[in-house]
Amino acid sequence: MVSLPPDGLSDLFAVLVQQGWRLVGPTVSNGAIIYDEIQSPDDLPTGWTDHQAPGQYTLEKRDDKRSFGYVVGPQSWKKELFLPHEVVQTSSLNNGTFHWHGANPKPAPTAFIGVRACDLSAIGIQDRVFLEDTYVDPHYQARRNATLIIAVNCTEAGALCFCDSMGTGPQAGPGYDLCLTEFDDCFLVESGSDRGEAIAAQLPATSAKPAQQAALTTAIDDCRQQMGRTLNTDGLPELLFGNLEHPQWDAVGDACLACGNCTLVCPTCFCHAIDETPDLASGPAVRERSWDSCFSEEHSHIHGWSFQPSIKDRYRQWATHKLSSWHSQFGTSGCVGCGRCIAWCPVGIDITEQVAAIQNSPAEPAPLPGFKPITWHERKDPLQAASARIQHIQQETHDVATLKLHMPDDYCDQPGQFNMLALPGIGEVPISVSGNDGKTTEHTVRNVGNVTAAITSLSVGDALGVRGPYGSAWPLDKMPGRPVTLIAGGIGLAPLRGVIRHLVSQTRDPATEWVSVIYGARDQSALLFSNELKQWSTNPAVKVAVTLDRASANWRGNVGTVTTLLQRKHQPDHGIYLMCGPEVMMAAVTRQLSTDGVPPENIYLSMERNMKCATGHCGRCQYGPHFICKDGPVFSYAQIRPLFGKPGF
Repeated sequence: MVSLPPDGLSDLFAVLVQQGWRLVGPTVSNGAIIYDEIQSPDDLPTGWTDHQAPGQYTLEKRDDKRSFGYVVGPQSWKKELFLPHEVVQTSSLNNGTFHWHGANPKPAPTAFIGVRACDLSAIGIQDRVFLEDTYVDPHYQARRNATLIIAVNCTEAGALCFCDSMGTGPQAGPGYDLCLTEFDDCFLVESGSDRGEAIAAQLPATSAKPAQQAALTTAIDDCRQQMGRTLNTDGLPELLFGNLEHPQWDAVGDACLACGNCTLVCPTCFCHAIDETPDLASGPAVRERSWDSCFSEEHSHIHGWSFQPSIKDRYRQWATHKLSSWHSQFGTSGCVGCGRCIAWCPVGIDITEQVAAIQNSPAEPAPLPGFKPITWHERKDPLQAASARIQHIQQETHDVATLKLHMPDDYCDQPGQFNMLALPGIGEVPISVSGNDGKTTEHTVRNVGNVTAAITSLSVGDALGVRGPYGSAWPLDKMPGRPVTLIAGGIGLAPLRGVIRHLVSQTRDPATEWVSVIYGARDQSALLFSNELKQWSTNPAVKVAVTLDRASANWRGNVGTVTTLLQRKHQPDHGIYLMCGPEVMMAAVTRQLSTDGVPPENIYLSMERNMKCATGHCGRCQYGPHFICKDGPVFSYAQIRPLFGKPGF
């Protein structure tokens, strides 16, 4: 640790400029302290501080000339690493084949000056999301690798700060290159990396005296005592997960405006939208990524339905993800205690007060799955698509078609997984794999929106984009020697088709009926794979039962729900049960199977949510402690039973 005179900041800036760093730091603009490009210490908010309260933020003059005598403003360093808006890909059509081109970011080396301890922790949390999970985001990675971090220890806490409760401050933890602590007569400078050490060696600094080091310890301890807020985090993830129906959610839902301010100012929120922008001239189509919020209704909207229709649902989703399920997904809380969400909420909602209200009258905690560190990381651009060509189209119904695609040479999937199918300038949708014959991969697509309408209108020989395969598969390894029952509703038969084909090809006692297919459809015109249903039913090992909600005059089969067929005989508790269809159907089936004594670990469901990235980065398919896109879509009922069927999830 060394001591730098107050005017030594000019020397630090000079060294950074000489080394070619772009400087970004705090500065006063439009009545707030923001992060922007700066040139010298003169651009810093010297002599200014911020006053914060729920729904309030104002700047005030200080009695001294400290350059870092404020807490945090409306912005975080997220805006420099995970850009609010950026082009991530372009695409073009050449000789009938689509080509996708990554944006290939080449950011300028950038020095972050004045990174608070809470924001330093927030950068580490976003590193876990974008760099340390299964898929690595190359855009975030490029900017992160080009970043130098100069942190600043807090010696004064704000009225909304609770970083001490979260273990993220006020003293900067690991991750900085240099760390400054400002006093009236000096800056104490600590090095956290080799390049930080090299920069410090060029400064007019002297070794810190014992009295100065003691002053640092005292200042940090005093700051801990000044925290304007506290949050009791003991057992909090499990407590919140066990109190999803607490009346406090209704109270905050009545007050919340769903404006999304809290997610925009939060330094760790990572939800985003991905949109296609067509070029009406001759240029390439552009895929753009923009910040989004789980408070928007569209965030959870799918096929004309929102899984989180009320503001209560959306606030609960945000708060429980931030403080509860984030632990299961990333091994840490998603909150760093900066207090921004409280200051910039128009109605002054205080997350610490919401949590305290639940803690004062809680129901029993509920267990959460533990965090499992990822040891394998996909390094290629997770948004990079490949071109596939349509070999054959089978029109299943008036609005459903099965496309046989010739896939890239290195493609391989398992039954139950899905791909992202794309048309440049139009969009991209997740579609389950409905079959694979070793030469072509089949996708059964229902026309329910603009993208699926465009895909189902393609012709043989046309090209489209494919990313994948993604997600979990049906548990084929658990099926040998056991009866298997597959229950499908509507187009839910498509994700099960591949596993049915696999099962009927297995060699077992031909006289033993061990595969049951129970399929329900709206009416006769909505039945899928009619020829295959008949073919499967001729196999002595397979029993096929089809039922309709509404029967036509010439229908001689079953009428009613799939559960009426299940109820005709007791279901063996040692069997394996796979299902896919509307969630109301799957909920009824799981209740029936539970009544028959089938353990939840023997029941598997394929779930559907709004998936944009398919890599767990956009946040749209968040389902409690799971992301449907990478933890699912196939789950055992035991995994999701605490949430399954609960409104608002």
